Amino acid sequence: MTTLQPPAAAGPRPAPPPARRDRRSWKGWGFIGPFAAVFALVFLAPIAYSVYLSLFRDQLIGGTTFVGLENYQQALKDELFWASLGRVALFLVIQVPIMLGIALLVALALDSGRLYGKSFFRITIFLPYAVPAVVATLMWGFMYGTKYGLVGDFNSAFGWSLPDPLSADLVLASIGNIVTWEFVGYNMLIFYAALRVVPHSLYEAAEIDGASQWRVITAIKLPAIRGALVIATIFSIIGSFQLFNEPSILRPLARNAITTDYTPNFYTYSLSFSGQQHNYSATVAIIMGLITMVVAYVVQLRGMRKGA
Repeated sequence: MTTLQPPAAAGPRPAPPPARRDRRSWKGWGFIGPFAAVFALVFLAPIAYSVYLSLFRDQLIGGTTFVGLENYQQALKDELFWASLGRVALFLVIQVPIMLGIALLVALALDSGRLYGKSFFRITIFLPYAVPAVVATLMWGFMYGTKYGLVGDFNSAFGWSLPDPLSADLVLASIGNIVTWEFVGYNMLIFYAALRVVPHSLYEAAEIDGASQWRVITAIKLPAIRGALVIATIFSIIGSFQLFNEPSILRPLARNAITTDYTPNFYTYSLSFSGQQHNYSATVAIIMGLITMVVAYVVQLRGMRKGA
């Protein structure tokens, strides 16, 4: 007679052997590899080469020698550099708020739905941005002329005595007018595109609550496009620090007002191509890049901070 044994108590199963970790896939690098190569070639390599140049100096005796941070010390004591930096800082503080304010007002007017011929106005305001900067500067430069330009024609036709827009006292404002004319449409398009994605249900709720148009703008529209406002501000700050085309093109028309060190970029260009001071030019360029980066980063942090 066979005795039946009770079934053994079911215990925990032994853990399976650890699976071999799959090899890391390199397929992603195949997609970003071409971009990374181009980025390193056209962005990282020039910066690295500029840093390398800034550590050397051409001397009459000994040729190119390593000087470490002496070029940076010289730049921090350079009155021409600080004067040019102060000029673009003044330009930034005055011109950028005016330009962005006009662009915002136009975008709000277009988005209100109460403007007749909205498409025509949108294209008309954006059209100056399509004009190359060189052409726009030359056009305005000749209009500013007091002898053969539009200002001179007004003086002759009406017996006026309008001030010279290309004089030393007014040339910075004249450059600001050109830049504003060029980029109002560009910034308007950024703001208008951001306004178009705001849900209309918010407007309907505000209308039911009896909110005025001003209240809708301040409580709904402006908070909704804060990101676009920050981006446009950062782009404008970078463009102000990089101011070069307008003063360099206007200089033949206003040699007494616009010098070769009028802006940091113009100063860097003059040092490199006219003065043959490539090492010191690279130093000034690096300092300007760092200043621009810090200012733009601070504006970004301040603009995107919650409750700002």
